[in-house]
Amino acid sequence: MAVIKIKIVAIDIDDTLLNSQKKLTEPVKLAINKAKASGIKVVLCTGRPLSGVMSLLSELGLDHQDDQYVVSFGGSLVQTTNGKIISSDPLTYIDYVDLEYLSRKKGLHFHAISNDRIYTANRDIGEFTIHESNLVSLNVSYRTPEEMRGIKIIKAMFIDQPEVLNQALKDYQDFASLEDRINFTRSTPYFYEANAVGINKASALKRLCKLLTLTSENVMAIGDEGNDLSMIKFAEMGVAMGNGIQAVKDCAQEITADNNHDGVALAIERYALGE
Repeated sequence: MAVIKIKIVAIDIDDTLLNSQKKLTEPVKLAINKAKASGIKVVLCTGRPLSGVMSLLSELGLDHQDDQYVVSFGGSLVQTTNGKIISSDPLTYIDYVDLEYLSRKKGLHFHAISNDRIYTANRDIGEFTIHESNLVSLNVSYRTPEEMRGIKIIKAMFIDQPEVLNQALKDYQDFASLEDRINFTRSTPYFYEANAVGINKASALKRLCKLLTLTSENVMAIGDEGNDLSMIKFAEMGVAMGNGIQAVKDCAQEITADNNHDGVALAIERYALGE
């Protein structure tokens, strides 16, 4: 394939950029360095907050720069890697209250995330809340719904064992009733995420393209899960990981190797650099 006009490579992190050991491999780092050297913006697009991305940005030489960018919280926050906010689309307090009530009704663990903390109103803190806390380097605080008033919530998550989530989602009516205000995505088998309506990885990339005077024709997106679907569909070159879910593979232009066989590196070299 000839080198096309790719100016942004948008990359999901978990099970895409990182292998199963949550590590960056040398071939992936090398391919990203080649892309940077050719003038391509490498944009990590993740459900994580910035705190959960900084070590990776540092390892890739993308950290603390005013002309490099990161999409976090599933698209709710677009920032430069030195922290300047390009766009922010938080949930409202009413959104939070309705989601928290829905978690109780469905018997699901639930937490909400601000820029610097994870909040739960359940004293029986879910195991995946602890997992998320460790993954993204944010502390967990217990707060009642009343105490959450005034706290800026960027994103919320239903977090539970896959079979528990699957059972709760079988009767989708209560979730559907909130879709005029909430965008729901399944980011892993045990995470069901809630962002403000209209907000996803594609909406974030659209804003970034506008800032950089680019279009979707200049974007390659690489991902594996349901929360990557929007950016895979948006990009001129949507690339599914070999380990991706079938829905992502079905809408992608190309399928690369899995995350344990340097799929990101192969995609960058083949479709962005034309090697």
